[in-house]
Amino acid sequence: MPRPRSRSRALAPVAVLCALTTATAAGATEQLVDGIAAQVGPDVVLVSEVNDFAASVETQVRSQGGSEADLARMKSEILERLIERRLIEQVVKRAELQATDPEVDSTIKAIAEENGLSMEQLRQSVEANGLTMEAYRERIRGDIQRTKVLNVMVRSRVKVDEREVRKAYDEQYAKQPEGGDELHLRHILVTFGAETKRDEATACGAVKSALAEVRSGKPFEQVAAKVSELNPERGGDVGWVSATTLAPWMSPIVAKLEPGQTSDVVRMPFGCNLLQLVERRQFRKKSYDDVKPELQAALFEQRTEGEYVKFVNKLRGQTYIERKDAFAAAKGSTTPSPLGPGKEEFSEGSAYAP
Repeated sequence: MPRPRSRSRALAPVAVLCALTTATAAGATEQLVDGIAAQVGPDVVLVSEVNDFAASVETQVRSQGGSEADLARMKSEILERLIERRLIEQVVKRAELQATDPEVDSTIKAIAEENGLSMEQLRQSVEANGLTMEAYRERIRGDIQRTKVLNVMVRSRVKVDEREVRKAYDEQYAKQPEGGDELHLRHILVTFGAETKRDEATACGAVKSALAEVRSGKPFEQVAAKVSELNPERGGDVGWVSATTLAPWMSPIVAKLEPGQTSDVVRMPFGCNLLQLVERRQFRKKSYDDVKPELQAALFEQRTEGEYVKFVNKLRGQTYIERKDAFAAAKGSTTPSPLGPGKEEFSEGSAYAP
């Protein structure tokens, strides 16, 4: 679904929860008590919170051949994000950095405008992904508050000097082509094979369904956000690339596309693919001055993310965190924490990189 672009790193959403009471056939009432997935200082993460968020992606995991063990790992990762969110919420309260309703309204309006959607279309997109608008608002509120924490407590410590920017330019632009076309591409990729526990038919079936959605009029980036393993947070956007640097299998396919067109499903040994050509232009070599602001911003954000991880790790180290029951067992394969079973410190997971 649409998310803020470059506003903050995406965090797992916190669903709106309530206690449930049901009546038996005999007329007696039974209180359904929600379980605790983790204790985070004075706060808790409920099992239902983990399950509510998992429900929005469980269908996709299963459709791609995921096992029960894969789902358990996914829920464990979701719990880690929710633990992180609880820690940030505690900082927000102490530092009085709460996001106001007008701030949330303004951000949601900007998200809709950036994605070319009306507010009603955004609501439909949110609900199609299994969230209520109220739950979506709380997700956005959390993202705003995380950004405030970043600005106040992390970004102020981050510095990028000229030598680092020059080094990044030399590394990224030293071998620029002399000419030719430059292409703006989007890419949907679903892999298959032993490592993914997904067969070719499942992977290519998902990509064929994605192609059908795109050709029926759904924006490529919205489909990619749900399906693709490559840059889903950017709607499969690869950015601008020189035609001379394309992989050999891509070149003849992209050469036949006009701006706005999407390829047929392309099966490769590593997975099934869709390519969309957004725009084509003549390549022009980029000077240091051309890309200096972009490189500075990228280095600053990279350094900020590193400092943020340190900041959160410090919070974890200062806070009593206990994962309960199955979640404690799921973390049991990691190095034990001095705090005891189920209380080990956080370790940032690696992102998928094909």
